[in-house]
Amino acid sequence: MADAQWSPGPRAWIADEWLPVLDVVEPPRQRRLTVLVRLLLLIPHFVVLFLLHIAAVVTVVVGWFAALFLGRLPEPVFRFLAGYLGYQVRVGASSMLLVDRYPPFALDPPPDYPVRIEVRPTGLNRLAVFFRLILMIPAAVVQGLAMSGWWAAGIVWWLITLILGRMPRPLFEATAAVLRYGMRFSAYVLMLTPAYPKGFFGEDDLSVPRQQTRSATRPLLISYAGKGLLVLFLVLGVATSITTSTTTTWSDEPTDGM
Repeated sequence: MADAQWSPGPRAWIADEWLPVLDVVEPPRQRRLTVLVRLLLLIPHFVVLFLLHIAAVVTVVVGWFAALFLGRLPEPVFRFLAGYLGYQVRVGASSMLLVDRYPPFALDPPPDYPVRIEVRPTGLNRLAVFFRLILMIPAAVVQGLAMSGWWAAGIVWWLITLILGRMPRPLFEATAAVLRYGMRFSAYVLMLTPAYPKGFFGEDDLSVPRQQTRSATRPLLISYAGKGLLVLFLVLGVATSITTSTTTTWSDEPTDGM
């Protein structure tokens, strides 16, 4: 299954609301040593992602103008942005302890890599493309709160995984849901899909073609414990935002005698 499949013609079984898919093969165990130094090991990837991000911003601007005229992204633009998004998701999955295998330095991963995304090029609504920055705001709020909430207690998830040598299933489900929603949000921002991000709390398998091989996240069925963790992530994200805002306000207030 490729990260990007280029076929600008319509397919009978692909609906306009088909959402980008995240496939993660859940590891039975993780090496504690790699968990211990995970973020240090990923520093080279963070540098590469920074450089790719600069190129992606330029490409998105070009793609935005092209999409306004063509009603879709040109093939080279689509392929690069899909590759960039896949790379970003693979590094994110590793940093969030979903997988143990080190991400490859490639936009197109090997077939057996345990993290893949699938995006399919479809037509884009020109009006939605024009107002993309405004339309994405609600999803950006959800994505920002969920991601900041996960990282606010990241050391707790790290300690749990380090001690057990694996990520408990409810935590895996909730973490995958955060990563998947972030992937769908980025795909919408990058104009790789016209479908607005959804399915934060999981979904049934109605959107998954029957012939596709399913992974731990395709479809992403979340237990009550996993959904509870997602709510916790959102609450922590709100608390983090309030704390940051309050701290910034206090630091900006003039002190007496100055």
